Amino acid sequence: MTTETPARTGRSRFDPTSFEAKWRERWETDELYVARDDDPRPKRYVLTMYPYPSGDLHIGHWYAATGPDIVARMYRMRGDNVMFPMGFDSFGLPAENAAIDRNIHPAKWTAANIERMRIQFRSMGAMFDWTRELATSDPEYYRWTQWIFLQFFNAGLAYRAKAPVDWCPKDQVVLAREQVEGADRHCWRCGTPVIKRDLEQWWFRITNYSDELLDYNGLDYPEPIKLMQTNWIGRSEGAEIDFPTEADDVEPIRVFTTRPDTVFGATFMVLAPEHPLVETLTTDDRRSDVEAYVATARRETEIERMNTEREKTGVFIGAFAINPMTNERVPIWIADYVLPGYGTGAIMAVPAHDVRDYEFATKFDLPIRYVVAPASGALPEGEALVSHSADEVLIDSGDFTGMRAEEAIGAITKSLEESGRGQMAVTYRQRDWLVSRQRYWGAPIPIVYCEEHGAVPVPEDQLPIVLPEDVDFAPTGVSPLQSHAEWLAAECPTCGKPARRETDTLDTFIDSSWYFLRYCSPRNAERAWDPEEVAAWMPISLYTGGAEHGVMHLLYFRFFVKALRDLGHLAFDEPTLKLRNQGQILGADHNRMSKSRGNVQAPDELVERYGSDTVRAFLMFIGPWDQGGPWNPSGMEGIHRWLGRVWGAALPEERRAAAVEAPGSPEELERALRRVTHATIAAVTEDYQTLHFNTAIAKLMELTNAIIRVREAGRAGGSAYAEAVDTLLLLIAPLAPHIAEELWERRGHPYSVHQQPWPVADATLATSDTIELPVQVDGKLRDRLVVNADTPATEIERLALESEHVQRYLNGRAPMRVIQVPGKLVNVVTPRD
Repeated sequence: MTTETPARTGRSRFDPTSFEAKWRERWETDELYVARDDDPRPKRYVLTMYPYPSGDLHIGHWYAATGPDIVARMYRMRGDNVMFPMGFDSFGLPAENAAIDRNIHPAKWTAANIERMRIQFRSMGAMFDWTRELATSDPEYYRWTQWIFLQFFNAGLAYRAKAPVDWCPKDQVVLAREQVEGADRHCWRCGTPVIKRDLEQWWFRITNYSDELLDYNGLDYPEPIKLMQTNWIGRSEGAEIDFPTEADDVEPIRVFTTRPDTVFGATFMVLAPEHPLVETLTTDDRRSDVEAYVATARRETEIERMNTEREKTGVFIGAFAINPMTNERVPIWIADYVLPGYGTGAIMAVPAHDVRDYEFATKFDLPIRYVVAPASGALPEGEALVSHSADEVLIDSGDFTGMRAEEAIGAITKSLEESGRGQMAVTYRQRDWLVSRQRYWGAPIPIVYCEEHGAVPVPEDQLPIVLPEDVDFAPTGVSPLQSHAEWLAAECPTCGKPARRETDTLDTFIDSSWYFLRYCSPRNAERAWDPEEVAAWMPISLYTGGAEHGVMHLLYFRFFVKALRDLGHLAFDEPTLKLRNQGQILGADHNRMSKSRGNVQAPDELVERYGSDTVRAFLMFIGPWDQGGPWNPSGMEGIHRWLGRVWGAALPEERRAAAVEAPGSPEELERALRRVTHATIAAVTEDYQTLHFNTAIAKLMELTNAIIRVREAGRAGGSAYAEAVDTLLLLIAPLAPHIAEELWERRGHPYSVHQQPWPVADATLATSDTIELPVQVDGKLRDRLVVNADTPATEIERLALESEHVQRYLNGRAPMRVIQVPGKLVNVVTPRD
């Protein structure tokens, strides 16, 4: 029992402000974290998604970056040459909106924000290699973004086409499908409801890689990300069937179905209101009704149109098609429950076997014909038969009647193929990537338009096409570049005649689809990346970022690598072999942190009060890193006290001696401390590798407590104590790099703790035959037992009751009962007086 509280000397007081900045400056001066390309150690590339330079880091940025920083630091201490770069995703709408709102040029606004965020990032003490820093709005970067566009254009992967696109009326910009969120279909960035517009746009043929993007062999990705991408790509196997129309010189209506065995039950057809054949096939007497319905449908959201609870609506267009298997005339309708982006934008309606078609047929009095039934022949009344069984057979299906439905799918498809009216097919929900934007602050598309030769790529030696500085940023629905006559004027590379530059700029997700390659050789002026350096560093060993990017960035960067591989520029298939997603730190109001909500927690004031290490450790301790949660700083003091205890444990000579009564012999204490030390090495190493930082910190706290118990027992001079303290500093170095460095130096060790080898657990010591059991009396700690791990409970009880510390509280009485938690503790309950 401690009789005197140890007192700190002035020199040993834990004061992070006295040493954290000092070490950050030295690390940077010494280029401690610069990843050398010629370093012979094994290369390991750790990367966290770079931020948009909004102006200030909030606590969520720290949360996202600290986790991978811990892993990068650990692997560096384990002997790897680790590259952990940082940069800025500096193109995008916020900068342009700031130019409109504040009358400041986007480049100036962006540069000021980057400088401020760079300073804030440095205060983290992260091991970012700032020599590799990049900003996507730098012409030396987007020169190569434009070069990649040209590679795609020349290979047919980039093309221009007119299509209905999602349009944000606030930002006056086209959005990719992935950038439209929520049931109300709002803009992912500003939240404004999205509308449809028909525009000529640039697209990337990401659908060429749909099947390969579904292959996750060899990839260590979170299951939710794989499921998100799989559902987004939406691969379906079935058949395409052509329904001829009665109109002259009109191509057949092609539908896709996963159930070609039900074609005999197709009694009408439904086109999406946006289908290109609607205008051609609509008869004059139906045109006004059809046009009114189309206009209404285009204002509805996809979620509204897909709602199974809403009443079905539609309009007959006055035309008929021919069922290719029955030769019956079937009426053609339009209805909003058929979407242009799914399948072919047309369906063969089989009301007897589809709930939506059944509801539509019932409302508009259209024929309902059952063509599939269970072997028993029992059919439902007043509803569609959609619950299929293995024994179902076809009925009322011509020559196929009586055939098992499973066999009929292939047989009917074969019959359609032989007659030239259909074929086996695979369809996808995924559509090509819309990459052009009608804004200024993005990479200009390197295309000019010539009256004679059309769209012509700019020669590579003319890159970059640099943005002009003097433009009008007012949002008009067209690119601000269209009003810059001098910049627009170009020369056709083919004929030398006057040409006009493309005024759309590229989606900023293109910048982030290849930035990880540029980090490998960021100062190379001759090429986008050095092939040898990329081969040495790639693929990324660990990539971290938000799961919200699952069907945008995390799909796009995989597509880029595969396309560049096929074009001969890369020699690997995937950008990263291991992906981990951090959770999201929400505001105290449980909403996503944002300036507009006023719920942002800046780290600066916390760092000033507690120090960087405390903030880092607190963020990693609040819960599983992949889950996040609402911001609540109430536990910050506890983490700060723990680091203060680490400080005291590492500098026992600077404390006055404490008088304690120590249970166990000195040898038993040392054995127990060594067991805890080596068990902690094994556990923390595993937790860091698996990004379970909160449990790693809990184990480090346990080791700290074990060290302090030995110190308080007056045993701080032994070898086991020194080994335990040094091990503790090495293990916390990735988590709390400043205090680890300061204490390492104070203990007389050579600079730097971050250049020391990672400790290795001795399995024989970590799995010692003995365990230490706290002994409580009425719930309060009074002694500790060191016993063999297989000691029987009866023997543990006997030893606990024989303890003089326990006997003192029993005072000659028999205990009321003895409670044991196996391997954890013993609690002696004294009798009531």
